[in-house]
Amino acid sequence: MGSARYEGRTAIVTGAGSGIGRATVVRLVGEGARVVGCDLNGDGLAETAVMLGDLSPAATLLSGDITDQGFVDSVVAAAGGTVDMLANVAGIMDHFVPLGDVEDALWDRVLDVNLTAVMRMTRAVIPGMQAAGAGAIVTVASKASLGGGSSGVAYAASKHGVLGLVRHVAYFYGPAGIRSNAVLPGPVETGIGASAAPTVGWAMERAVLSMATMGAMAAPDQIASAISWLGSDESMNVNGAVLLSDGGWSSA
Repeated sequence: MGSARYEGRTAIVTGAGSGIGRATVVRLVGEGARVVGCDLNGDGLAETAVMLGDLSPAATLLSGDITDQGFVDSVVAAAGGTVDMLANVAGIMDHFVPLGDVEDALWDRVLDVNLTAVMRMTRAVIPGMQAAGAGAIVTVASKASLGGGSSGVAYAASKHGVLGLVRHVAYFYGPAGIRSNAVLPGPVETGIGASAAPTVGWAMERAVLSMATMGAMAAPDQIASAISWLGSDESMNVNGAVLLSDGGWSSA
């Protein structure tokens, strides 16, 4: 960190209360951005503010549910209505539940957070980016976006859907100066926590087989560095890209 690649720019970061989202807020603020971060976890946001230290005035941290359109609108309003960069980071797991066992409530919640909320937040920033003739959107997908073996059905479906959304925005809004790219992490030391705890034994045993070549857990800032680069002018010619940051897991 320490560069000025985001000097004078405004960014929104979801999932700012822990893990990759928190690391992204800290990194972008350190690179000169004014950041509006949001998370359902208010206590986590307070910890993010502590980590920012003397730089905390550059960040506005809002607690709320990104599946609520009203909250999405309030986040964009707090950013001033025009955003230079959006980092869609927030996400939840699905307990590795396979299709035959998934209940509607779990399916709906995972798709709401991981896909529908990403659509709403992205939709909310597009008008301002169109008016400015520029903007960068970076969305965290997953190694699970490329196959069906490393998560439950709801998470896999949501993260596959994220790639379709990212590519749609890149194609249709690229001519307006808006870039849309995805980062696909493998295992990361994050606060995704309880939603990753397996509940169906045989399905988890099956999933473990697909994880045999999985590398070491990445630190959140290793993913945040990729997000920062994709959102900056240094990647100006990159649009619609799927950037794997999984330590080589997907190459096995």
